[in-house]
Amino acid sequence: MFGFDSPLAIAVLGAAIAAILGGIGSAIGVGLVGQGGAGVLTEKPEEFGKILLLEALPGTQGIYGFLGALLILIQIGLIGGAPKAIDTATAWQFFYAALPVAFTGLVSGIHQGKVAAAGLNIVAKDPANTGKAVIMSAMVETYAVLGLLVSVLLIFGIQIPAAATV
Repeated sequence: MFGFDSPLAIAVLGAAIAAILGGIGSAIGVGLVGQGGAGVLTEKPEEFGKILLLEALPGTQGIYGFLGALLILIQIGLIGGAPKAIDTATAWQFFYAALPVAFTGLVSGIHQGKVAAAGLNIVAKDPANTGKAVIMSAMVETYAVLGLLVSVLLIFGIQIPAAATV
């Protein structure tokens, strides 16, 4: 049922890639900001809330990857139902549908972390301008959101024949 040649395994692999790559991008991005933020906090501990906001921003890509994975698992019946009998072509469609959110999550999570880490300089020099650092970091987020949107549209566009469950 779930061997390497199983259509369900191919679809699940797509879901896993979405969650894994989005999670890696977020982990790296959040880690970059956390490292820099720890340095700023040694001098300005009162700015913890602003630093935490910047650190949280790159964490969303992991959430987007999780959402993409969750939608695939729901569509193929592994969550909230019985596994659906899908053919190999449909399984590959789910696999490919996961790629936009996976790769935009990986790349934008890392780069959003870099932008947010650079934004820590703004907080350190003039905390009143934190909003500017947030906006610059949020611009990178746009591409993660677009990747999620493309994946969602692809996932919901896949037609699964009304066949018996596995």
